[in-house]
Amino acid sequence: MLKRKMYDTLLAWKSEAKKDCLLVKGARQVGKTYLIREFAKNEYESFVEINFHEQKSLKVIFDGDKTAEEIYKRLTANIPGVKLIPGKTLIFFDEIQKCAGARTALKFLAEDGRYDIIASGSLLGLSYGKDDDDEVKPVESIPVGYEKTVMMYSMDFEEFLWAYGYTDDTIAYLKSFYTSKKKVPPEVLEKFESLLREYLVVGGMPEAVASFAKFKDFTKVQEIQDKILLSYADDISQHAKGAEKVKVRQCYDSIPHQLARENKKFKYSEVEKNATSRKFGDSVQWLHDANMAHICYNTTTPILPLKIYEKDNEFKLYMADTGLLLALFGFSTKQALLNGTLKGFAKGGIYENFVAETLVKNGYTLHYYKPNDSSELEFIIEKDGEIIPIEVKAGNAATKSLDSFIEEFSPSIAIKLIGGNIGIADKKFTIPHFLAMFI
Repeated sequence: MLKRKMYDTLLAWKSEAKKDCLLVKGARQVGKTYLIREFAKNEYESFVEINFHEQKSLKVIFDGDKTAEEIYKRLTANIPGVKLIPGKTLIFFDEIQKCAGARTALKFLAEDGRYDIIASGSLLGLSYGKDDDDEVKPVESIPVGYEKTVMMYSMDFEEFLWAYGYTDDTIAYLKSFYTSKKKVPPEVLEKFESLLREYLVVGGMPEAVASFAKFKDFTKVQEIQDKILLSYADDISQHAKGAEKVKVRQCYDSIPHQLARENKKFKYSEVEKNATSRKFGDSVQWLHDANMAHICYNTTTPILPLKIYEKDNEFKLYMADTGLLLALFGFSTKQALLNGTLKGFAKGGIYENFVAETLVKNGYTLHYYKPNDSSELEFIIEKDGEIIPIEVKAGNAATKSLDSFIEEFSPSIAIKLIGGNIGIADKKFTIPHFLAMFI
């Protein structure tokens, strides 16, 4: 079993004295179902799983009276041999978006509290009316206050290192350089820069990581990634509504091209000549809501809260998994990145995507700062009650934009991510890309 940080989140939830139902959101194939099954096997005496995509007939359990008593009565009547042990049973509703009655019932099951309830789904981020699936119906009553929502992503670089066999001691050793701001020994720097390049190519999709950990075969990884990309294309064709099907796919396919330009601001005209937000704006939002892409908005003013200074018409769009981005770029690009020979703007886009993905997985909301045509910071984040600027360089180029930001706004620290070693100069903290996991 691949070690996942989400397991600790599940354990913390289980230990709560009075718990809500847990709603696990996330894109398809990030490992939600597998992890919940493993969690149930290790932590509970009995486990009941209902997948509303595969077991449509079981939706009848949530027809009629929705008291916990009636629901559990119908559950035992429709699932022969089910074993319900108060305090020791986990009930898992998978693809819950396909059963509106089950989502409404979470309130009453949480109030009852006899059994622990986890619900999950791949497209739960889509609001009702944005999903073309006939099985997705409006929820009569969202169980506000009775469900706890957590987001699960593909594996981050730390989890990738665990899969590779590295221990928590190794992670702590790496973190010591980040906290002490001391240079990383050259042999360690070279090793983990190489491992990061492998992570960029493999990505964090569990099936791809597990295959690579076992076989160290990049061809097998590409095959798995191609399969995942096909499943995403199927999701778009099945779940985007009407004319959005084509437009969502066009926007998704455009992301690699947009990130390979010098100016990585998302341009609708790159999707289709003379196109505007009026035509494609909803398609971009669909990708974000489906957890297939991350939106990073430009902000007019780098002060708290960043959200109120967002420019709705100026944003970048990043892939939710950098490995899938590399899969779309193609095997030759992967080969060049691994060999250290990749040049051009695409290289910068790959490292930007990695940092964006890492920041999202660390709980940050994405913003960038471009006050004029000659200055741009790839990211600014809200951290410890202030705005922290982050500049990303594929190599180790000059940082005029970061220097200007420091001079104008005087942050307590400014981070520069590079292909190189740690350095500190007044407020500017330079770190290698692989230490981004500690931001």
